[in-house]
Amino acid sequence: MKKFLAKLGVVLLSVTAMGASAAGIDDPFRAQYLNAFKGKKVAFIPLSMGIDVAEGWGALWKRQADELGYSFIVRDPNWNTSVGAQALTDLITERPDVIIIQNPDPQSYSRLAKRAQDAGIYILQIQQSSALQTEGFVGPDWVALGAKLVDSMNKRCGAGTGTSGKVAILQGQLTAAASLYQIKGVTDELVKYPALKVVATQAADWDASKANAVAKTLLQQNPDLCGFIGFWDGQDIGAAAAVQEAGKKGKVFIATSGSGVDAMCKNIIDGKFSDVVSMDITGGGRDINTLIRFLLQTKPKAGTFKSSLYVPLRVVSSETVKPSDCYSLADLKR
Repeated sequence: MKKFLAKLGVVLLSVTAMGASAAGIDDPFRAQYLNAFKGKKVAFIPLSMGIDVAEGWGALWKRQADELGYSFIVRDPNWNTSVGAQALTDLITERPDVIIIQNPDPQSYSRLAKRAQDAGIYILQIQQSSALQTEGFVGPDWVALGAKLVDSMNKRCGAGTGTSGKVAILQGQLTAAASLYQIKGVTDELVKYPALKVVATQAADWDASKANAVAKTLLQQNPDLCGFIGFWDGQDIGAAAAVQEAGKKGKVFIATSGSGVDAMCKNIIDGKFSDVVSMDITGGGRDINTLIRFLLQTKPKAGTFKSSLYVPLRVVSSETVKPSDCYSLADLKR
């Protein structure tokens, strides 16, 4: 009888296992993962939603919010820092769980960001950091990016190129982290290349029209100018237009940085830019999404967790560019 019962138990266990295998079993951690996001809210304050990087990030973040069931809102200051500060002030009262900030400069939002953390809100910073280190910064290593721009320009205008070696620098807004850190990288790297002669350093304030006007003046003042080192392709497209209008396309080089959107590759293929340091915008968007999931699951006290995630940088040149080097904004929005 004991042997019979033992065999019967084995048979019953086998039948149970077969039934479980046929029906499948639930992931024991899935429910708690999904429950961590229910009813949560994430807010984004960009510089402006009118630029490709902000639109790309917004699409990636909205997609995750829809998939996981939390809400995602945007407060667009449209390049107005005062409006952005007011939006951040209002959000502190509304108490979202996470606020993502694209800082206009290191100082303007830092005190308000600390107030938000004191209120229990996580602060993530994208592309440009503030003076306050928060739960997460995702963006380029601007110092390294500046150095890469100089390395690219040296190949076009440095020793042995048969050019004048004269270059001009087009910064963005002088108070922005992207300008402050980038010019540090540029300055340090220029020491390595004495054949490069900087004839001017001017701010174009992230404005293509201003970059166009500045470039026109510099081209008139320096007819043998070899190249421009620019700090953002959305701005430096104005300088490219000035070079073309002066009949110097292909003779005056432009090295700049860009988000990797398809227009960037088109401008390289068209000969408007010689070299672009491409920032991994889609990868940066995914990193922010990962930090959101991490924070909402682990729930550290706001202000106690700090991290920086620098995105990969890659030089795309007129000699190497191919369509796969860039992404389509339309695809991100699908």
